[in-house]
Amino acid sequence: MSDVLQKYLPEHAVQPCFELIKNNHVHLKIVNERVTRHGDYRKDTNGYHQITVNANLNKYRFLITLIHEIAHLVAFEKFGRYIKPHGDEWKLTFRQLMLPYIRPEIFPNQLLPLLARHFKNPKASSDTDATLSLALKQYDAKETDKNYIFEIPYGSYFRIHNGRVFKKIALRVKRYECIELQTGRIFLFQPNAEVELVTN
Repeated sequence: MSDVLQKYLPEHAVQPCFELIKNNHVHLKIVNERVTRHGDYRKDTNGYHQITVNANLNKYRFLITLIHEIAHLVAFEKFGRYIKPHGDEWKLTFRQLMLPYIRPEIFPNQLLPLLARHFKNPKASSDTDATLSLALKQYDAKETDKNYIFEIPYGSYFRIHNGRVFKKIALRVKRYECIELQTGRIFLFQPNAEVELVTN
């Protein structure tokens, strides 16, 4: 398992992550990209802890996702199955599990202050922290034909992963208000949402 993890994790995170996986009896599956999530955790009917993480994530996002999912397992085991999935117990557990990794041997220096700020009150997804998400995306391997929604001009049209087309209208506090062309409904998008620009 540690040989496999070397491909997906920063070098100095491999051994401690391997120990976490082993000590918590995790069955880790590395799976093809899913648009809606980076990873997930579930306890199956036989009592096995299964965690899946997307194979396409860069090493830093893979590490954060893996610890995020292990935090679900640990929080449920410690506080019971009826806690909120991303409630206070999970946040506390995630913070405690992640803290040993927030150091320069594991993460690039530019990410450390962003991670320190994020983990004061971690969110259900690191993608909702636009500053951290954009910083992490710099380490993605693949070049993409997509743009971030904050980069495209107001009034322009864009397509999201499921083919729906929108027009960017306005900034509302931190998110962008966009209208779906087919239904006329208004949606709010995070500034770091990746979209495909549609030319008329």
